[in-house]
Parts: sequence; structure tokens; C-alpha cells
Amino acid sequence: MSAMTTSTPLTEDQRALVETTLDFAQDHLAPHAVRWDRDKHFPLDVLRKAGGLGLGGVYVREDAGGSGLGRLDGALIFEALASGCPSVAGYLSIHNMVAWMIDTYGDEEQRARRLPRLCSLEDLGSYCLTEPGAGSDAAALTTRADRDGDHYVLTGVKQFISGAGVSQVYVVMARTGGTGPGGISAFLVDRDDPGLSFGPDERKMGWNAQPTRQVVLDGVRLPAGRLLGRAGDGFRIAMRGLNGGRLGIAACSLGGARSALNRSLSHLADREAFGGRLLDAQALQFRLADMATELAAARALVHQAAQALDRADPQAPQLCAMAKRFATDTGYSVADRALQLHGGYGYLHEYGIEKIVRDLRVHQILEGTNEIMRVIVARGLTEVFR
Repeated sequence: MSAMTTSTPLTEDQRALVETTLDFAQDHLAPHAVRWDRDKHFPLDVLRKAGGLGLGGVYVREDAGGSGLGRLDGALIFEALASGCPSVAGYLSIHNMVAWMIDTYGDEEQRARRLPRLCSLEDLGSYCLTEPGAGSDAAALTTRADRDGDHYVLTGVKQFISGAGVSQVYVVMARTGGTGPGGISAFLVDRDDPGLSFGPDERKMGWNAQPTRQVVLDGVRLPAGRLLGRAGDGFRIAMRGLNGGRLGIAACSLGGARSALNRSLSHLADREAFGGRLLDAQALQFRLADMATELAAARALVHQAAQALDRADPQAPQLCAMAKRFATDTGYSVADRALQLHGGYGYLHEYGIEKIVRDLRVHQILEGTNEIMRVIVARGLTEVFR
């Protein structure tokens, strides 16, 4: 049994997909991940190579240049990518969430104009929901989109936006109506729209191989045709996007943690102490067994949630929240224990283990904090009693 064990029966196509993506991650991500983290380098050339494999439009329909794959396929892809670099894989998960939103809710003109370049990763996409004063309470956002004839004028600030300043396309949630989720609409904003600017690149604990900046909208004037979906549907669109986005980040946690576990196996096999290989010490074997067991359980839940989302199961939002909470907590815990198994070497930048720990920590926060995941699960459990 390996650290890659899955209980989900895979088709021949899915096995080939995993093999191809793993090869890409090991050839194009893993050898450079530590350097990208150190230099805070966003590898656009490598992203465009990923686009050539269809990884820029995983869920987008084929008529718009996408791969037309399902959520289980996506979970396999993002776990494999994150085994090379969780930071780059995490950005690609967000980009694919944006592309899916445009494919699902965009009109034919929006799909035809935006999706081919997004799918090829010639253009990058960013998701703009969070604000300085509206994180977990996203329905309280204050960015305005005021109607002015055949245009909307957007004013506000978005916070913690992955890809900001580099991305060409921004899906921005803004208030067109009254308070609460029903007053929110979604818009497509371009990087070169007048009035759009960006804050400085944030200095972060991890995810350093992608930029994170504020998106500042100062009277950005958009034609009404930039509305994504219908007015007032923005919050629903944003939440539906996050169901899939949570699975992507959960899968990235699995991939990063699996890499940390595999590195631990190699390290313990090579290192000797007290007259023998550390890998032969039963106490350490027990730790490894627990790490592999917990990852297998988390992977099973992620795959269950992905299959539920694919078949539009009414319980899918709760399952996605469960999977995101459990897999990101588990992934971080496994990576942290892997660092401990490396001893002092795990604390050194060049070994890459401490980078995985730093990268996976934010997965417990973004795409909805794990506390909010518990709120979603609890709401589903108690709904019948209300």
C-alpha cells in the first residue's frame, strides 16, 4: 500500500489523467517549488504549459475550449498538482473556479470571448468576494455597483485576491440592491478597465508562488453586458462556485500532505540512528501508519463530496464543507508531523517540508474558514428542527 491509495474505483481515463498530471507536477513544479517560494515568483510560463494539458478549463464545456471533466476528475488533478507545489496548484484551483462560473452563468458572448483564453491559461482569472470588512460574513460586502443607464459603476475594495494584478479577468461580487445576499450581483471586470488598481503584493506565511493583493475599484464603469448571470444572483453564483473551490483546495491539501509523507518515508529509510534505520523503528512506523490512514480517510470524503456535486445531490454543499474542513485539517496535521519526523532538517528551507507546512496552513482559512465549514454542516443537520 502506498501513500497514494484511493478507495474510489478509477476508470482507465482517470488513471491516465492522474499519471499525466503527476508527471507534469514532478517535471515542471517540484524541481522549482522551493526557489519560487523563496523568490516569490509566479511561474506564468509553467501555467501556460499546464494550459496545454487542458488544466486551465478543467470543468469548462468542450465547445468553449475546456476539458469538460467532472469534480472527481478535478480532485484527482489538483491532488496530483499539489504534490509538486501546493501554491501553484491552489492558484489553478481558483482559476478553474472562475472559468466554471463564467461557463455556467455567462451568456454566449461572454463564454466565447473569455473562456478560450482562460482555458489555455493565456489569460488568468481571479475571484473577488472577500473585502477588508467582510470575510466570513460575505453577505455583508459593501462594494457597490450602481446602475447608470446602460452601465454599472463599481466602487469598493476586495481583499486577499489570488492572482491580482496579473490576472486579466476578475469575477467581482458587488451590491446592486439592498442589504443581504439578495442584493449582490456578479460582474466581469478586465485588468485594463479604467478605475481598476491593485494594492501592494502581500507578504505572506506561505503561498508565495502566487501574488495576493487588494483589488481596488474606483468608479469602474462597465457596460451592462458585463453582468454575469442575473442581477441579484451574485451571492448564489459565488456560493456555488465555492462548493467546487472547496473541493479543489481540499485536494491540494491531500497532495501537499502526500508529498510530505512520501518525503518522510524516504528520509527515514536513508537515516540511521541507534544502530539501525529510523524506518525500522516501530514507534515511527506507527506515526507513518496514522498519517497514511488519515489521508486515505480524507481522500475518501473528498471523492464522495465530488461525486455528490457531479450528480447535483442536495447534500453536496454540506459534503463539500465536510470534505474541505476534514481534508485541510488533516493535510496540515500530516505535513506538520512530517516536519517533525525530519528533525532539524525539516526546519530548513532547502528540504521543502517547512514550505509545505506553510502552504497548507492557509487552506484552513481560504474558500471559507473551517469554522464556517462547521456552520454549514451544522445548519444542514439542524434544518429539520427549525
